[in-house]
Amino acid sequence: MIFYILSIKFPFFNHRRTKNVPPGPKPWLIIGNLNLIGALPHQSLHKLSQKYGPLMQLKFGSKPVIVASSADMAKLFLRTYDHIFASRPAIAIGKYTTYNYCDIAWAPYGPYWLQGRKIYLNEMFSSKRLESNEYIRVEERRAFASRLYAVSGKPVRIKDHLSRLNLSILSRMVLGKKYFRESENGDEMFAVEEFQEILDEQLFLNSVFNIGDWIPWVDFLDLQGYVKRMKVLSKKFDKFHEHVLDEHRARRMKKDYVAKDMVDSLLELADDPNLQVKLTSDAIKGLIQDLISGGIDTSATTVEWAMSELMKQPKLMAKAIQELDKVIGREKWVEESDIPNLPYLDAIVKETLRLHPVFVLLTPRFSLQDCNILGFNIPKGTTVFINSWSIGRDEALWEKPHEFRPERFLGLKMDVKGQNFELLPFGSGRRMCPGL
Repeated sequence: MIFYILSIKFPFFNHRRTKNVPPGPKPWLIIGNLNLIGALPHQSLHKLSQKYGPLMQLKFGSKPVIVASSADMAKLFLRTYDHIFASRPAIAIGKYTTYNYCDIAWAPYGPYWLQGRKIYLNEMFSSKRLESNEYIRVEERRAFASRLYAVSGKPVRIKDHLSRLNLSILSRMVLGKKYFRESENGDEMFAVEEFQEILDEQLFLNSVFNIGDWIPWVDFLDLQGYVKRMKVLSKKFDKFHEHVLDEHRARRMKKDYVAKDMVDSLLELADDPNLQVKLTSDAIKGLIQDLISGGIDTSATTVEWAMSELMKQPKLMAKAIQELDKVIGREKWVEESDIPNLPYLDAIVKETLRLHPVFVLLTPRFSLQDCNILGFNIPKGTTVFINSWSIGRDEALWEKPHEFRPERFLGLKMDVKGQNFELLPFGSGRRMCPGL
């Protein structure tokens, strides 16, 4: 409202606009097009794209923003011109919750990010490490099944159980043990519920449109209160990370010390004189945070959506069970090695990721130089949003896109590894999620 009042005291629209820019709504003075963004930004942008097209320019405050809402447009930014749009905008969520852009998700393109991604791919997510940790995933999945069996016949909030499963797996794989309480008598640092609240808050703050990011001269006012919440969240994360690092550093001093988890690996790398960019304590915390928070709510939310859709269509659920009975049988556990032999399950996952992407707007890209795309001038410093929610509902790509129909993926050679721009749950190109 304050920006509406300010805007009507001046001419409605900005001064001369840059020539040959993508189509889009005319911006107001001061606020640009922020007045057009509602509580669900991806849906607001989707509606605007229906009018202005799959390549659209807006102004958030005075800053140029490009929105790509089709697979073809996504391919331009994530592959053809990936080298130009390889960075991230410097916004509050990265500054306050990732130790001033010390993680991989929000770090600007450059030596630090390149080194961090290399560490992730070669050290954290290598096939050897993932295989060596398979026993952890097996143990926790069976414990998860036992917990559900224990509450048979009672209503459960499935996401709570899924988040606990993922937290247990990642905590053991990354940190070496579970750093949360399972009972009031435990000596761990966090209760499961408390840690889940922190993760929920982070997921929410990652999705908000903070006015101060786009209108810098009002940033100090924190009009929506988001920055205050980010700072509180940062302190909670830091308390947890300090506890983890203190324990690992103390263990390294013992004579019988053997590196066993990902934090151990990061601490060893911090002592490596050959690293191009030294790993500081904040850098280690930022990398740990990505590993923990990046894989808990994301996959739990996806499974929750899949279960919701299957429960609404019992025939699909029966078909999934039939495949499991045929391929696995009811006398043994499903193993990770069985997954490639379950095409219908694979189709269910892909259809869920199409219709209900966790990141409805992919983490924004940021242009490193001026460029010309399809005859349109896009200046250096432009923020680019890929609307994966729109792509998943594109009638030119999908028959009856609003329906949950796993069969559409059967026999279709399409994966989620960033090569098929119709389905981009993990993004694509240089900034694709390394945790795929």
